[in-house]
Amino acid sequence: MATRVMRRIVRIDEDRCDGCGLCVPACVEGAIEIIGGKARLVSESYCDGLGACLGECPQGAISIEERESEEFDEEAAGRHACSNEHDGDTLPCGCPSATVTRLEIPPAEDGTADVEARLRSELSHWPVQLTLVPPNAPFLQQTDLLLAADCVPFVYAEFHRDFLRDRTLLVACPKLDDYQAHLRKLTEILHKSSIRSLTVVLMEVGCCRGLTSMAEHAMQASSRDIPLSEVVVAIRGDLK
Repeated sequence: MATRVMRRIVRIDEDRCDGCGLCVPACVEGAIEIIGGKARLVSESYCDGLGACLGECPQGAISIEERESEEFDEEAAGRHACSNEHDGDTLPCGCPSATVTRLEIPPAEDGTADVEARLRSELSHWPVQLTLVPPNAPFLQQTDLLLAADCVPFVYAEFHRDFLRDRTLLVACPKLDDYQAHLRKLTEILHKSSIRSLTVVLMEVGCCRGLTSMAEHAMQASSRDIPLSEVVVAIRGDLK
């Protein structure tokens, strides 16, 4: 039986929690998961009680309390963070790149040279990898979704200006990534969010077609009927 001690530990108010998932990537130890639509502490021994997740909850559902609980097991928490499974997806938990963030895009100043305006980043949020994006992330609400193959931004020089502007980006590779895990994640995103449209941008190589197939199957599985369009980029950077 695990030793129980008096210590500081996370408390989650399920009545306030709306399952947005922002606290999940904020917890380096992976002690919090969304289960049954609510944030839950999966193990007392994974929580260090430092409260890195507190500021990420827009509903104020997370607090720190002092009570009797299992001791914090740093070694076990580390193993869990590296192999944590969430809805069937293997996540690189504990990585700072998973922190959900909105990015401000400053307006172009009057007189800005055309080349400077074209070089401006149009990315409005973080993370962008499909594996890392929580299905309830705020930036997925009331938006036009752009699902891009990993290689596209490297090949198409005007990716930010022509595709990313005013869209929410998800990045995936149907050949190298876990297709079924991505399909489940995209289905959940479409089911839980208010996506207005979905644009798939892929490379002309055969394996990339799986990205459009994924989008089609996710729409069917989520019972969403939204506009779906496909753009194909040639390996030399031209639009097909």
